[in-house]
Amino acid sequence: MKRFIIGAIVLILILGITIWYLVFYTKDKSSSEGSASLSNEEQIDKNSIEYTGWLKTKGSELLNQRGEKFQLKGLSSHGIQWFPDVITYDNLKKLKEEWHINVFRLAMYTDPNVDGYIAHPEESKDFIKKVVNYAKELDLYIIIDWHILSDNNPQTYQDDAIMFFDDMSKEYKDTPNVIYEICNEPNGYDVKWDSNVKPYAEEVIKTIRKNCPKSLIIVGTPNWCTDIKSAADNPINASNILYSCHFYAGSHKKEVRDDIDYCINKNIPIFISECGITNATGNGKIFEESFKEWVDYLNTNNISWVFWSFCNKDESSSILRSDYKPVLNENIESKEQNDENIENINNEENEISVDFDEYLTETGMIIKSLLIK
Repeated sequence: MKRFIIGAIVLILILGITIWYLVFYTKDKSSSEGSASLSNEEQIDKNSIEYTGWLKTKGSELLNQRGEKFQLKGLSSHGIQWFPDVITYDNLKKLKEEWHINVFRLAMYTDPNVDGYIAHPEESKDFIKKVVNYAKELDLYIIIDWHILSDNNPQTYQDDAIMFFDDMSKEYKDTPNVIYEICNEPNGYDVKWDSNVKPYAEEVIKTIRKNCPKSLIIVGTPNWCTDIKSAADNPINASNILYSCHFYAGSHKKEVRDDIDYCINKNIPIFISECGITNATGNGKIFEESFKEWVDYLNTNNISWVFWSFCNKDESSSILRSDYKPVLNENIESKEQNDENIENINNEENEISVDFDEYLTETGMIIKSLLIK
């Protein structure tokens, strides 16, 4: 009898310990694991490429890889053949961390008559690849812009464009940071969407998609990227395509926004891959209130926008003053002496970065305030 009582007590103890383990320990462990999982999720920067990944379109919307609405905001370079020195690693880092940009556009002019890509293909590609590597390290989206302008018709150098984008899309087939803009501002009376721009775009897109099926592609539209309705009425049969619309606040008003609304209503995604605060010349009067009206409209409609331009050209649309120099030689005592000895900046071991915030134009101050808002 004594053995039976002891056995019963031991059995009760075992059952009690088992029940406690199942009810309390596993619950605590599960709760702890859930908290750890939540903590890990919270630690992911929602603006990082790890979080946003390959961007995609759905109807008129731009989404991140998780299906969440996403807006790109940033700056464009001026022509990289004229103003490459300002596009440094440190400057892009500052623009991302302090100005809160998440995209930078590299304007690679194509026309050989202005020392564009056709005249200097290898040098242009080397520079593009250098800056793309900066963007990868900085977790920044980068637009490689085939910057048609004075060459008007994208078909003029179509074979060169196909070879260029074949090279780029092979190089960056696994890089979600890279976005391809395949024809900036087609223009001219004879350049039409149906007969020139769309056939060109279809061939270049086919080349990119062969190497990189997930990349985002921006397609320019006729009349300096204002004739977006023609693209909306005859869109390209391809996924992850955005149609470019450009505006300058002094020249383009509500009528262009009405055309964007027309595209949105037809589920056509629009990207403002270039915009400015002046008139369409890029110089002269600053139209601050008109530009802010544009930005409010874009932000309300979740439309991505890129401002022209991050350079030190002596014109109203420039972010930087013309006296800005990107680096100083540490062996030179003053900025004035450095200006007189600018040839010395090529020695990277003796370079120190100059804080460009000290050299902002009126335009630069306005755009910074809108980006960090």
